Amino acid sequence: MNGFTTKNWEEKIVSGVEGGPRVAHARATMAYQGVIEGESTCDLLLYYAGEGYNSGETTSPSFERFEGKVDGREGTFIVRHEYTFDAKGIASTFTVVPGSGTGELTGLTGGGTSGGAMGEDQLGYTFEYAF
Repeated sequence: MNGFTTKNWEEKIVSGVEGGPRVAHARATMAYQGVIEGESTCDLLLYYAGEGYNSGETTSPSFERFEGKVDGREGTFIVRHEYTFDAKGIASTFTVVPGSGTGELTGLTGGGTSGGAMGEDQLGYTFEYAF
């Protein structure tokens, strides 16, 4: 199974106030298993529509840098996400940033989805890719 766990999450409000429409920045580190083996650092720009942790109908962008292996090939690469989230869970679509692959991942292209229910130890992902 393709999955990942959040190892660390640091978030702060950038503009607006708690309980109202606001923008926050989060930096997270994740550990991946499956087609992607390794760790990542993700910078998220989050929009909360109001009370609680709901993005409403707006998506929130992020960039995530992976270091590890894809299908046994080692290197780094970056993906761009568009997240939606609410109290029940998160969902994302992502694409590999063209030209971001290094090492044996040079020329990597593709994209996928990630997400799951809030509070789960591990979330899932799909990843279709080519070199």
